[in-house]
Amino acid sequence: MYDSTCGAAASGQCGAPQHDCDGVTSRDPPPAPVEQDYSGFDIVKATQYGAYNRVKELVEAGWDVNQPDYETVTLLHWAAINNRREIIEYLISKGAKVDAIGGELQSTPLQWATRQGHLEATVLLVRAGADPTLRDAEGCGSLHLAAQYGHTAVVAYLVARGVEPDAPDAGGMTPLMWAAWKVTSVDPCRLLLSLGASPNPQDLSHGNTALHWAILARNTTAICTLILYGNASLDIPNHRGATSLSMLQSDPKAIWIGSKVSERVRELSTSKSNFLRRITYDRKFRWWCVVILPFLAFYVTGLVVETDAPRPVKALILILFYASLHFTTNSLFDEELKNIFPLSVYMATKLWFYVTWMVVIAPAVSGVATFGFLASSALLWYTFLRSWRSDPGVISASRADKLRTIVELSERGGGGAFEAARFCSACLVRRPLRSKHCSVCNRCVARFDHHCPWVGNCIGVGNHRHFVGFLLCLLAMCGWMVWGGVRYYRASCGPAPLAWPQCDAWLAWVLLNALFHLFWVSVLSGCQLYLVVCLGMTTNEQLNRGRYPHFQALGGRSPFSRGPLLNLAEFLQCGSASAARAYHHV
Repeated sequence: MYDSTCGAAASGQCGAPQHDCDGVTSRDPPPAPVEQDYSGFDIVKATQYGAYNRVKELVEAGWDVNQPDYETVTLLHWAAINNRREIIEYLISKGAKVDAIGGELQSTPLQWATRQGHLEATVLLVRAGADPTLRDAEGCGSLHLAAQYGHTAVVAYLVARGVEPDAPDAGGMTPLMWAAWKVTSVDPCRLLLSLGASPNPQDLSHGNTALHWAILARNTTAICTLILYGNASLDIPNHRGATSLSMLQSDPKAIWIGSKVSERVRELSTSKSNFLRRITYDRKFRWWCVVILPFLAFYVTGLVVETDAPRPVKALILILFYASLHFTTNSLFDEELKNIFPLSVYMATKLWFYVTWMVVIAPAVSGVATFGFLASSALLWYTFLRSWRSDPGVISASRADKLRTIVELSERGGGGAFEAARFCSACLVRRPLRSKHCSVCNRCVARFDHHCPWVGNCIGVGNHRHFVGFLLCLLAMCGWMVWGGVRYYRASCGPAPLAWPQCDAWLAWVLLNALFHLFWVSVLSGCQLYLVVCLGMTTNEQLNRGRYPHFQALGGRSPFSRGPLLNLAEFLQCGSASAARAYHHV
């Protein structure tokens, strides 16, 4: 692939498609039959096939473990490329040189292992003293090879073992550049960024950053990861003067760019436009729009229904108003702002509940009723704030702990230790049972239930009970609101319910909202209590139990359920033992 602005693709550098592990990949032997007779194998073939006893027999008979074959390839190279763990250990014990150079690309055994993504072989060689910073004939180190072939576990292990994540190859290409150019999955780009790689270095040949390379490859995943997760600069010019922003602007509506990136490009494109366009796309201005619009929409709707205009006219006005509101939100709000919009709706609804009670209902009911309404409201605010601002159970670790975890998982469990169910490549932490990475908050949460837009937070082990309390308190407040509204109507408008909306249309609008909240909160509260108390599982587990082996083993039932009473006690964290079980998931 070639771009006249940013320069040619790095097809002539290390990792080029025409090279396959120093020209040996195509000759890698297939798995040997279990009962095969190895007695006639020479030592190279025995090493390739993993015939440990035959290799040992020939070495004990006097074969030099460092003697290269006619391709200048050593036995350790062949063992590494085929991930023959037992033979690697034996050859090293017999004095094999771990940094021996061989093959067409003058590579080390470690480079052969990392190019193939063999984590076990990589671990053995590094622990034996292999130098991962050595470069092959194309100028690539082991980390560059692992990154350009998308071997995330090997990348993680090498960086955890001290390899600099921004180390350039001979052409100035960093591992992140290679990953952005050649790998279409979210990792290892995200992993490298989590490990401290910078997205802004430039290669020597073209002056391209990792983002330049991702755009050249039309690698949507890498583009999104670099811009939205890595905060990559879009203003760095390459040797031809092209910035990443100008490259994206040349085709801003392309499907492959993605909606989130298109939004970011649009924001930057308007930064030098006229005042009106700048203010329209200003981040702070749009945030305030998200906050204010629900308050305004609730009030305007109430005003319209209170007018004396004919009902068809009112309906038309409201349709036009909400159509314009829908257009505004779609044009101004990106996904991040849309995620906080439900929270603004909740806050606006509650504000107008308070105003309506104090102005309309309070004069028609007793002081005790008003006190009850305010008391339920105070408890609602407490549980809401705890649900909104409390730590939901975020699983975090220091950089040293993260690197230590990577090393331990690699050396004890091999590549399988980095499965998504056990390790989070974004947070670089072990995933305990019942935890999950929240894509909205970009963090791992213990005993993850769901991400709730109404409180703007994840619901997990740290705030789940507060969230259920919030739902119950919201039910009580909405119930008080409906009761107070009915009392007002009966006292001021007569006993006929059908005439109440004409008597006070604003209150009818408020009570309609209260009834709606009463309905969906009742359903949600019932579901939450049923899952937690009766089934002993979270919402996430209920939705995804078919994917979890510990649920599959019990036919979809929860292995954490110990009966309704004990489930409730553990959920409420009654006692230190229940709290420990809740946090550590044992």
